[in-house]
Amino acid sequence: MLGWALIFLIVAIVAGVAGFSGVAGTASWIAQVLFVIFVVLLIVSLITGRRKP
Repeated sequence: MLGWALIFLIVAIVAGVAGFSGVAGTASWIAQVLFVIFVVLLIVSLITGRRKP
């Protein structure tokens, strides 16, 4: 998931440099959402993975 967030971030940067503000805004928003989902899942997996057997 982090990989997809980085891909959309790169797409947003390239689109922003090229002048496509609509595409850059959308790709940036998708990258932010994916990054937040990644962080939430990381925290959940760290909490649930520390149980004693």
